[in-house]
Amino acid sequence: MNFNERLQHLRASRKLSQEELARAVGTTRQTITSIEVGKYTASLPLAYKIAHYFGLTIEEVFDFSDWEEN
Repeated sequence: MNFNERLQHLRASRKLSQEELARAVGTTRQTITSIEVGKYTASLPLAYKIAHYFGLTIEEVFDFSDWEEN
C-alpha cells in the first residue's frame, strides 16, 4: 500500500473527512486531497504531524523504499 492509499485508509478508519484531518494537522483540505491523489508529497513537518495524529511513526505511514540505495 503506497502512502496515498495508506493515508486514505487511516482517515477512513477514523471516519474523518479531509477537512477534519486538515484542521487537525494545520493544513488545508486541498493539501490533503493533493496528497491522497499523489499530486503533492507532504513536507517533513506535515508528515510528522500526520503520523503523530494517528499515533504512528513516520515510517509506519510513509513508504521510503524508493529512497533506499540498492
